[in-house]
Amino acid sequence: MSDSKKEKELVSFFFEVGTLRKIIRSHRQTLLTDDLSDNIASHSFRVALIGWFLAAEEEADPYKVVMMCLLHDLEESRAGDQNWVHKKFVKVFEEEIRETQLAPLPGANELLKLSKEYQERESKEAKLSKDADLLDQILLLKEYSHQGNKEADDWLKGKEQEKLIFSKTAKRLACEVYQQAPSDWWANLWTNHRR
Repeated sequence: MSDSKKEKELVSFFFEVGTLRKIIRSHRQTLLTDDLSDNIASHSFRVALIGWFLAAEEEADPYKVVMMCLLHDLEESRAGDQNWVHKKFVKVFEEEIRETQLAPLPGANELLKLSKEYQERESKEAKLSKDADLLDQILLLKEYSHQGNKEADDWLKGKEQEKLIFSKTAKRLACEVYQQAPSDWWANLWTNHRR
């Protein structure tokens, strides 16, 4: 691939990835919330960081886990997001989307291989990437519950996402999410005095 073609494909891909900031996550419908700050890009960012820590704790390849986390919802730039109700009725050609998104890019073979590995969920890294995805959802539900969202309360009580978690580390972290308030992180940081 010539340098100019490579640059054209990469820049087009970067623009497409940028649109993930504009794709609102579809759980807004079933959680009865209008959190416009929750989009596919913000979700993928926290999932990637969670994935890195899970990989470190579970002695897995952090590069593979983080890349799988970053790629896990990439096709939603073309197909949108579907919640767990939609998935029962909507067919999305995810593999075809990923192939057309990634095949023209330099490094496509590695990206497609990582994406396929994530979808198959057989490797430790793929399972940890999915754990990171589920942990982000549990964190989000906890944030909504803290704000008084009763639908989020019901999902947390049912522990649907937690039932799907693979790793011991992610299970422990999920239990800790239930114990903490979303605002605990700044409880000892605030002050009314400037330095």
